Amino acid sequence: MTLMTAEFPQSRLRRTRQEAWCRDLVAETQLSVKDLILPLFVREKSAAREITAMPGVFRHSLEDVVSFCQKAYDLGIRAVALFPYTDPSLKCEEGREALNPDNLMCRATRLLKEALPHLGVIVDVALDPYTSHGHDGVLRRGEVANDETLEVLKEMALVLARAGVDVVAPSDMMDGRVGVIRRALDQEGYQNVRILAYSAKYASAFYGPFREALGSQSCLGKADKKTYQMDPANAREALREGAQDLLEGADMLMVKPGLPYLDIIYRLKEAFPLPIFAYQVSGEYSVLKAAAERGWIDYEKAVMETLLGFKRAGASAILSYAALDAAELLKKDSG
Repeated sequence: MTLMTAEFPQSRLRRTRQEAWCRDLVAETQLSVKDLILPLFVREKSAAREITAMPGVFRHSLEDVVSFCQKAYDLGIRAVALFPYTDPSLKCEEGREALNPDNLMCRATRLLKEALPHLGVIVDVALDPYTSHGHDGVLRRGEVANDETLEVLKEMALVLARAGVDVVAPSDMMDGRVGVIRRALDQEGYQNVRILAYSAKYASAFYGPFREALGSQSCLGKADKKTYQMDPANAREALREGAQDLLEGADMLMVKPGLPYLDIIYRLKEAFPLPIFAYQVSGEYSVLKAAAERGWIDYEKAVMETLLGFKRAGASAILSYAALDAAELLKKDSG
């Protein structure tokens, strides 16, 4: 059937999709290896061990963390986020190991800054890796005590700054913690230590594999973190959290998890003049891996599509356990 010229649209949107070179020229969103941050788990000693629920992700010992980060750096990744697997014998109700200037995170940081001085090192400020109950703060009568926790988080941030951390990332979701940490850092002469605030961290079902990797799931048991992490039903509340962190001195804002909260990334990007980071969390990564192992999706294509989605939503940077895989794919495409 022949369409009448007067009735047919003059614009054919498919014209710019016909060849790869043209699709690349008109692409509205670009993903670069410079957008990627590699989260990794560090253990005290022994060989790297794969995390059961996160195929391809390992707990790295202090002996091999430098070589692993060197590989990431050689691929173009310029920042890593460190998380400790704390020996259960070092955990207590108060999370005192977090304040030990020679704890696992401090030693790992010193090693990395000596070997790879131009690699950015990010470390979370929260107590869940160190508490015997698995909560992010000090527990009092079954509840996390906000203001008492702030004092501990402040000291923890200072301990990390003294070890050479470039970015402290309060992920605890206590009210007022960014301001307390910023003032403490400035008073101690650490004005250049940046704060990546987990402004919109939701009480999500996608954290399970991470808690296994951290060793906090067994501590937490059947308890949850709904009294301090955000309700997945709320979006406008994320704007209040972001505004508060901005006023208290945050340098960057984080949305966690990533894919279920692309709208939150977009809202924060539109509302605030700060870089917005996205965290593609352990459950998101494990879902992709599990589906790929069953032959249901193409893992590489799915990873790149999700990362591009974060950028399209407005993320300046992305923490992803697939960062190494993505970096290798980007290098292959550019080569």
